[in-house]
Amino acid sequence: MHRRLLIRPGAIGDCILALPELEAARADYTEVWAPRAVVPLIQFADRTRAIADTGLDSIGVRDDASLRELESFDSIYSWYGFNFQPFRDAVRNLPFTFFPALPVNVAGTPRIRVPDLPKENLAILHPFSGSAKKNWPLENFRDLASRLSIPAKFCAGPEDRFEHAARIENLFDLACFISTASVYIGNDSGITHLAAAAGTPVVAIFLATDPRIWRPRGDRVIVLEHPTVGQVVAAANAIRR
Repeated sequence: MHRRLLIRPGAIGDCILALPELEAARADYTEVWAPRAVVPLIQFADRTRAIADTGLDSIGVRDDASLRELESFDSIYSWYGFNFQPFRDAVRNLPFTFFPALPVNVAGTPRIRVPDLPKENLAILHPFSGSAKKNWPLENFRDLASRLSIPAKFCAGPEDRFEHAARIENLFDLACFISTASVYIGNDSGITHLAAAAGTPVVAIFLATDPRIWRPRGDRVIVLEHPTVGQVVAAANAIRR
């Protein structure tokens, strides 16, 4: 039995875009090490672990770092350590194949399989991202919520300041929640990629990055660059189920 380890660091959106590539690299036994937040989204692996729990970050930094666990794999595909020469030197005798973490190689449409939950006549709005320069003005989201033809509910991350927003830390549980909505509207963020991968109709607002590279992949996704509130309302009405 061929044992393969896939090591995939990165932000939430980067990891979601990489899911098809990771799944295509499956072997007889497949283990995936990824950021803790992303672990619940990896559904194809025999075992998943948070990178922070593996001691991987100590390899090439501390002399006493153990390589014993890595030695149990027949092949290791790693998007970790591509540009970290001390790490590469430490594992040079192991069956590593390194890949650059960026740009993400989009080899297909990411899919997160969620239960078939009852759908609601509801728009979910996520007005945040990992960078302020990606964020459409908050007052635009508030105006948008008042102009949509269906009820709107905001969701936010644990550290985002927004009263009365839904907060679901586990990304799989969040994907399930978003999957019940008629439409999701958000910035260029990991949660927007999550919504598209869960199969929800998505309107993605891009301000600072190139949507040709970073757009969320899904069957029903509209990407708008620097839109007006009216343009977002029109897109949401056009794509919602």
